[in-house]
Amino acid sequence: MGKDSASPLKDSPLRNPGQSLDSQIDDLRLDMFEPLLVAMIFIVISIMEWFRWYRDDRPHPLFYSALAVAGVIYAVVRTHRSWTRLQRLKLGRDGERAVGQYLEQVREEGARVFHDIVGKDFNLDHVVLSTKGFFVVETKTWSKPVRGEANITYDGEVIRANGRKRDRDPIRQAIAQGGWLRDLLKESTGKPFVVKPVIVFPGWYVEGAATAAAKARGV
Repeated sequence: MGKDSASPLKDSPLRNPGQSLDSQIDDLRLDMFEPLLVAMIFIVISIMEWFRWYRDDRPHPLFYSALAVAGVIYAVVRTHRSWTRLQRLKLGRDGERAVGQYLEQVREEGARVFHDIVGKDFNLDHVVLSTKGFFVVETKTWSKPVRGEANITYDGEVIRANGRKRDRDPIRQAIAQGGWLRDLLKESTGKPFVVKPVIVFPGWYVEGAATAAAKARGV
């Protein structure tokens, strides 16, 4: 657009589910390309030097071969790390999309649904504003075992996946996000609202505190 024209949109379009993770995935793909390019450059130089050696042009193939080996090692290490993180990001993005598509159904009941609301150094996966309450929905797409059970248990204090406590506490995260949205709504409207944090685990069977207590009593 030129100096004499402007966008007809007053506000930016609403964000899509998993949009923040999409951006991270794109950045990570570019990050993976860099070490591969470095390795390819050293390999090409090494091949050229060996060709000169074959033609008896006083080459120095060993030096360039050492550089090529170093470049390949660097590329393998960087790519492996980036690939592992890329798979985690894609899993998280797909989980957010699945939950976001499911939440679209509540629009038929008059609710308003927002996705990927960005704060400072964090984002809210989904926000639902309805007559039944205001909710912050945090999606945790954790890998499941290929065989056996896939149970999430909550005893009222700690969440465990198949009996193991995760390093990060999703409850504390969800509560903090709910508090951030509550403060944002009060600052924007001047009215206090109750915001309920919700954690969703796509594909896992979730047992709440009541179910866990009943099992402990043998009920």
